Amino acid sequence: MHHSPEFLLQLLQRFLKTPNHIKQIHSLLITNGHLLLNSNTSPNFRWMNTLLYNTLIRAYLNLGQAPKTILLFTYMLTHQAPPNNHTFPSLIKAASSSPSLASVSGIPLHTQVIKRGVSLDPFIQTSFVSFYAQLGNLSDARNLFDEISEPCIVSYNAMIDAFGKNGDMESALLLFEQMPLRDVVSWTSMINGYGGNGYFGEAIKFFEKMMAHEDVMGYVVKPNEATFVSVLSSCANSDGGGALYQGKQIHGFIIKNEIELTVFMGTALIALYGKMGCLVYAMEVFSRIAVKEVCTWNAMISSLALNGNERQALDMFEKMKVEGLHPNEVTFVAVLTACAHAKLVELGLELFQLMSSDFRIVPRMEHYGCVVDLLGRAGLLREATEFMRRMPFEPDASVLGALLGACKVHGAIELANEVGGRILELQPQHCGRYVLLSTIFAGAERWDHAAALRKAMVQAGIRKIPAYSLIDTA
Repeated sequence: MHHSPEFLLQLLQRFLKTPNHIKQIHSLLITNGHLLLNSNTSPNFRWMNTLLYNTLIRAYLNLGQAPKTILLFTYMLTHQAPPNNHTFPSLIKAASSSPSLASVSGIPLHTQVIKRGVSLDPFIQTSFVSFYAQLGNLSDARNLFDEISEPCIVSYNAMIDAFGKNGDMESALLLFEQMPLRDVVSWTSMINGYGGNGYFGEAIKFFEKMMAHEDVMGYVVKPNEATFVSVLSSCANSDGGGALYQGKQIHGFIIKNEIELTVFMGTALIALYGKMGCLVYAMEVFSRIAVKEVCTWNAMISSLALNGNERQALDMFEKMKVEGLHPNEVTFVAVLTACAHAKLVELGLELFQLMSSDFRIVPRMEHYGCVVDLLGRAGLLREATEFMRRMPFEPDASVLGALLGACKVHGAIELANEVGGRILELQPQHCGRYVLLSTIFAGAERWDHAAALRKAMVQAGIRKIPAYSLIDTA
């Protein structure tokens, strides 16, 4: 049965986010010949053909199929359907989705934009600002932003986000203060930027400033899901006093204003309460989330594992699988940590094997570090050392640090000396590594070794960070 391109376009726009329908309509477009052009094709049909390709590109991008999106563009060029200014923003976003796509597609896309005469389109310029920021190319992102004659709020937000992603919060703040009008994305980009660069206290203060702020013409900016997730993450990671209090205040605001507790907001709250040792609150939030995603289970399992409830964490892992959810890399870090803390060596090693055999997850450095910690805590230092030697890559400081910590607990001085030397080569400015190794030598009355390390610290200009006690009464 032959369908007109207009009819199929309407269907495509109607089912833009439905995978099966999109594939069926795409097949009909191909079999009806609506995606093919030749030199005799009328200008009107060329315009329709471009519209069809643009909609297909947007549809596959919505489905998270970025490579298919780029492939469609190559077909579009092959069949001489002329791209226009509506074609490129989706393609640039698709190219930004992975480093491999970005490296292959970025420059050719920019070349096409210039060739088609749409390089001054503000939407395309803004898309490229985000693209180059994702690649870590801040200078090109800034140059493109400066070329926008009248940047809109979306362009400003993209540039602020670019500064944040590349650690330049000073420039981000300067641009933020220059904006004629700010929206929730502007504020959230700043909060996210501070948090993403480890300035957790500044992120929390910026959120407080946002909540008390009225912009031009009395416009009150209300936080959205991304804002809450970002500031709660900063509360969870902050070492400063009052972070728990602030997190509770935000939670209270959500409840008081009857804001829907989304999966990601709930997950952020669970992570906060878990890190602060408030397991009752964490469990309460977990129980209130109707449809739980993998990240929600991960946060709860991690919270239990880090607060001495290892068996409960492992029970939660089993319940997660019963619910039909597929564990990911983060899940296995949490359950391996639980096994290490509970000294469940056999179970931990079994779970490590199951990662790749049953769940097709390739272990990363963090997983290997968990197993080294598992063996080390149980006093199996020879097995931990052998396991580390069999790793498919060189151990980093975190893996070596796990073994060094075990050496301290079990008094393995010679191994500590060997491992400590390797760590100091990797982290020559890390005062904690010097202090731990010095403490191990002092405990074994190796005073000459301990003194030598203290002297090395002084010569390298490394100072021990003063310790302090903090009671958060929130």
